[in-house]
Amino acid sequence: MDHARTHPSTKSRHASDTSLFFQSLLGFVIAALVMLGVGGTVYHLVSPGGWIAQLFGRSLAGGMAGMLALFFVGLAAWLTRAWTSVTQRNRYSEVFVYAFAAAGLVYAVQMLMHR
Repeated sequence: MDHARTHPSTKSRHASDTSLFFQSLLGFVIAALVMLGVGGTVYHLVSPGGWIAQLFGRSLAGGMAGMLALFFVGLAAWLTRAWTSVTQRNRYSEVFVYAFAAAGLVYAVQMLMHR
């Protein structure tokens, strides 16, 4: 009847299984919010009444200046990546992930409010 006895680590194994389940669930929720955030941001960027349309709607010169400014900001960030360490780049990538997750949460709340 040794097989019927509970092993002392059984409780800790169940606790780790439970925490693993909740960690996996949280990871899925964050991944879903990031996808919703990226998709919603791209939609708001390129939709007919979106941010780019509003930028060019005022004037062509203003829209081109705004796009050129965004291009130079992106170029500067790309060129300075050699000056930052890998740990700093990893930290910045986490900021982008959680920023898109926050945007996804905002878009999800907006969708639920307009139902």
